[in-house]
Amino acid sequence: MPVNVLPYKSVSSGKKEQVASMFNNIAHRYDFLNQLFSLGIHKKWRRKSIELIRKYNPKTILDVATGTADFAIEALKLNPDKIVGVDISEGMLDEAKKKIKEQKLENKIELKTADSENLPFTDNSFDAITVGFGVRNFENLEKGLKEMYRVLSKNGVVVILEFSKPRVFPVKQLYNFYFNRIMPLIGRLFSKDNSAYTYLPESVKAFPCGKDFLNIMDKVGFLQKTIYPLNFGIASIYLARK
Repeated sequence: MPVNVLPYKSVSSGKKEQVASMFNNIAHRYDFLNQLFSLGIHKKWRRKSIELIRKYNPKTILDVATGTADFAIEALKLNPDKIVGVDISEGMLDEAKKKIKEQKLENKIELKTADSENLPFTDNSFDAITVGFGVRNFENLEKGLKEMYRVLSKNGVVVILEFSKPRVFPVKQLYNFYFNRIMPLIGRLFSKDNSAYTYLPESVKAFPCGKDFLNIMDKVGFLQKTIYPLNFGIASIYLARK
């Protein structure tokens, strides 16, 4: 089983509650820091993720751990009938609602407060599921994947975008220095949360990326699993079917 890394080590609450609290704290700066830290590359990664499921022509899409709804908005390019975004952080959903209202997308994207490990949907409800940088925050990774499998329709597709651990010199060394030294300093300066951007590299380090993650997806029941490494292994797209 993956090691559970906690954002606030001095707090007695579980990971789920701590993750919700952390994202509530940084929600107002989340999009700004995402853009700053990735130099906009995260948008390219989301576009590629969505293009990979275009051929499946999904009409109902669930965006798990939707955050500020970037993945859900990107998925509109597939012209689905329905997109639902869920997240446990009310703060992140508030930011998502502002963005959706500004872009006049209220009639296209529905947002719900929900736990990814206890999704409030019936079996086989969605043709596609997307997750952007969210699965490593699950308290119980296997349980979260099982829930996604449950609500995915037969022959449905899931696309998961998540950070990885590059192994090639000098990308590995530069990545580790940036993630472990530079990012926490900038994150603390702008987000005013001393733990959030220390938790990020720790959670990436603990996450079972690559083939280890595919093995967990296989255990849950997913089929036709494929990995698409991005930018020398900084991140990966995982694609699978039910």
